[in-house]
This record gives sequence, C-alpha cells and structure tokens, in this order.
Amino acid sequence: MHSALLQDLVAAAAAAGDPPPFSDQTLVDVRAGRASVLTVDHGVAVVRDGELELVVAQEARGQGIGTALVSQALALGGGAAPRLAWAHGDQPAARALAERFGWRAVRTLLQLRAPIAVAEPEVELPDGFTLSAFRPGTDDETDWLALNAAAFAHHPEQGRMTLDDLHAREADAWFSGEDLLLLRDASGALAGSCWLKVEDGIGEFYAVAVRPDLQGQRLGGVLMRAGTARLSGRGLAAAALYVEGDNDPALALYRRSGFTQHAIDVQYAAPEQAAGR
Repeated sequence: MHSALLQDLVAAAAAAGDPPPFSDQTLVDVRAGRASVLTVDHGVAVVRDGELELVVAQEARGQGIGTALVSQALALGGGAAPRLAWAHGDQPAARALAERFGWRAVRTLLQLRAPIAVAEPEVELPDGFTLSAFRPGTDDETDWLALNAAAFAHHPEQGRMTLDDLHAREADAWFSGEDLLLLRDASGALAGSCWLKVEDGIGEFYAVAVRPDLQGQRLGGVLMRAGTARLSGRGLAAAALYVEGDNDPALALYRRSGFTQHAIDVQYAAPEQAAGR
C-alpha cells in the first residue's frame, strides 16, 4: 500500500510539472527495503540514511499533512530519525515547513538546462584515447564503479554507489548501455565516463566522471561534447544536469557549454546537526 501511494504521488508530481519529490537512490532503497516509508492521508515521507524526503498531493496541500509527516519521521526511534531533509524545488511551503521545525538550509543543488543542438557537435578525442558505449555483461562494472567512486570521492551520494545500486539503475526503464559512454586512455584503462538519463523528453547528464589523475586536462569538456552528440537528433526538449551550488569550476564548465539555472533543491539540517556544521 505504501509503495502504491508513493508511486501514485510521484506520477502525479511529474504530470503536474513538479520536481521529482524523491531521488533515484531513495526509490532504489525503497524497493530494496532499506528505507522507512511513512504515510498520512495524501502524503508520503521516506527516511533513508538519515535523510528525509516527502511529498503531499497537490489537492491536499496547506492542510498540515507535511507537518504531520515530519513529526512522524522525527519520532522514529533507534536513531532512525532524520538529521537532514531535502526540499526539491525550494518551494515556499517547504521553506515554511523547515522554519517551523527550526531546520536550516545547509546545501543547494542546482538543476541546469540547455537546448540541444540539432546538429551533432564534433567530438575530438585526445591522442590515444577512445570512446565507446557501455556493454552490460562485457565491460567490467567494478572498474566503472571504482572510477565513479574516485571521481566523486567527496560527493555524498554519487561517490557511494554500490554494485547493487548500479544493477538497480540498469533495471530501470530509462537505462541504456548506449547512453553510458566510456572514455579510455592509451593503455585501455578507464579515464572517464558520461552517463546520460533520457526520460520524459529530457536528456540528463546523470554523471560525468574524470579519473582524478587526469582532471584539469579538459576531459570533462570532451565528455560533455560526447554526451551532447549522443543526445542530438533524438527530439528531446532539453539537456539537464545537477551540480552543487558552490562548485564554481563545474558551474563555469557547464555555463561555457550553454547551461543556465532551471531549478534548485535545498538540503536542510536539523537544529543539532546545523549547529555542528
């Protein structure tokens, strides 16, 4: 029942043009039974790994359902109560709810978008480098996970992806090995990757990773152009990506690639958590 209500509210949010109320990892953890799912009439909250996300049906907003869900989450025992919460879209109601509980904004995640050119951009690879699509069952998934973990070592979500998490995403309807581009150096070792998520008319740069010892050599731009070439000619409305609000080097790269801000997600911390930051 909880799962059905959650899926219904996620679908309704998408149909209304609202931001997705839950991250992909949250939905993976719900399906795997690694999250606490809480419900109130017309509302669902998920607590996983100390983080809270929630959604309330549009027709029921302003009736205290969000407050009831947060209260229920904070009452979880055994150390399961959330210390952090995400507000996807940074709506006034979310800011008011955070203020009501004394939570403070501690992190911003920006969604950027750009038009997709009809003509494919030229992708020039550095000497000795090759680019190919991921081949499930042939390419070593653990090699890619190691690259991703190293490239996102300081990222609180992407850098912790496990093999089970990767398999869960491969099982999603949007996944295609053709949209996971692998860049290899002259030795054949993975140098970087560009993972695209194409869904609902949007081509998202899901994760662009460059091996740490090769960062600063403009391979990120090579991978962005390769991803753009892959998205071109598919009738998509726009390209999208997420970036930390304080990641100035990445923001500069993406803005040079034609991306502008489209939406913002805000992470809030509970009073005791915020005080320790």
